Amino acid sequence: MNKREFLKRGSLGVTGLVLAPSIIMCKPDPKNNRLRTAHIGVGNMGREDLKAIASHPMVDVVALCDVDSNYLSAAKLQHPNARSFSDYRVMLKEMKNDIDAVIISTPDHTHAPAAMLAMDLEKNVYCQKPLTHYVSEARAMNNLAQKKQLITQMGIQVHSFYDYKLATLLIQSGIIGKVHTVHAWSPKNWGYSGDTPQGSDPVPDSLDWNLWLGTSKERPYKDGFYHPANWRKVMDYGCGTLGDMGVHIFDTPYNALALDVPLTIKNECEASNGFGYPEQNIVTYEFPQTKYTSETLTWIWYDGPGAPRDHEDLKLPGVEPLESHTSSNAEDVDLEDKTSLDAKIAQAGQLPEQGAMFVGEKGRLLLPHFMQLPQKIVDGAYVDISSEIASITEANGMGEPIRNYESEGPKHYHEFVDACLGKATCSAPFSYASKLTETILLGVIAGRFPNQTLHWDRTLAKFKEVEANPYLEGIYRKF
Repeated sequence: MNKREFLKRGSLGVTGLVLAPSIIMCKPDPKNNRLRTAHIGVGNMGREDLKAIASHPMVDVVALCDVDSNYLSAAKLQHPNARSFSDYRVMLKEMKNDIDAVIISTPDHTHAPAAMLAMDLEKNVYCQKPLTHYVSEARAMNNLAQKKQLITQMGIQVHSFYDYKLATLLIQSGIIGKVHTVHAWSPKNWGYSGDTPQGSDPVPDSLDWNLWLGTSKERPYKDGFYHPANWRKVMDYGCGTLGDMGVHIFDTPYNALALDVPLTIKNECEASNGFGYPEQNIVTYEFPQTKYTSETLTWIWYDGPGAPRDHEDLKLPGVEPLESHTSSNAEDVDLEDKTSLDAKIAQAGQLPEQGAMFVGEKGRLLLPHFMQLPQKIVDGAYVDISSEIASITEANGMGEPIRNYESEGPKHYHEFVDACLGKATCSAPFSYASKLTETILLGVIAGRFPNQTLHWDRTLAKFKEVEANPYLEGIYRKF
């Protein structure tokens, strides 16, 4: 089945049937003051999502779903009253009357099929980043969410962190004037340039390989290549480093500068082998002007070993930054896989391992990733902006900087729960997340056309270069 046909139909029921409108349930009534949640994917990041959602006092976890019985068993120990399933289609069909919101924490290729089915049933959805695997899916998910008037949130947790909110407000206050360039980087390597795996290995007893593949094309299981960790490297399932850390690090500049989708995209990389993503990427986007940018905005993303490439914009003063606000309870925890990172603020001329640099008319603003205050640089020297920070934080009731991941981590999830209960508004709904995801995915597609500039028509949702358009969507397998 073509993805376009699937998305037009809405979503698949069990055995390929479309769920009829007569079984659609009403959205949850906030007066009940409880939110019943169903979780699709409860291992790795899904385990963290489950923990954060369940930590809200008004949440009842009523359903758990995972294709790996080991993950499912572990989650069931924490939530013994929840029903457990291996197939999300069965779960949604059987529990349509008993759930209010669905949390999707699966590999990227399953995001849209699961979310579209849940939204067809008028369930509010929290979906991990990137929102989708294909551009066509991102637009379809946003359209359905708008049509159904659902509460939605993409899982970019740092969107709700103190320092990222502060950086957004500082940029929008004009602290460095109109921005003309953004550099963003991560040295992570979710690429693969080796041989395409041949043959097959026995599928672990704990894994339902057919359900893991879902709507993606059928292929034999190979140990170490897909489940549980390396699927991000593979074109059929993940979106590479850009689709992983890029979403987190893009988010604040994208939000602060009120960007839409880009005009052009170029990826400097090695040619892909057609199975895995390039291991090093330098993606240059050109965006149309907004109220916070110059006539056009240039955005350069670097990933892979050695990122970022040396650039004049990225040179730092060889002195300790002012007001670094480091704290003994800061935690070097990566949001996606919890691996240890060097999260120290840039000092002695060394860039933070991951981060973004805004370049404007009146200087530069460095935003390390993550849990560190932004730093202003003018004429090769750090500038004390403590008074500007104090003014903005006071005006917005932000208080002192927070350096505790345990308290910051659940905020984005709790915002979603509170929004479902009519007590808040989501800050990363699909209306925002779909555009950010589209931007990310256009850079991923550009990796298939090394060193070639692609021109994007946002109205037609097509590239000028017709050879790139087939990668905007794909084929859904019946499973």
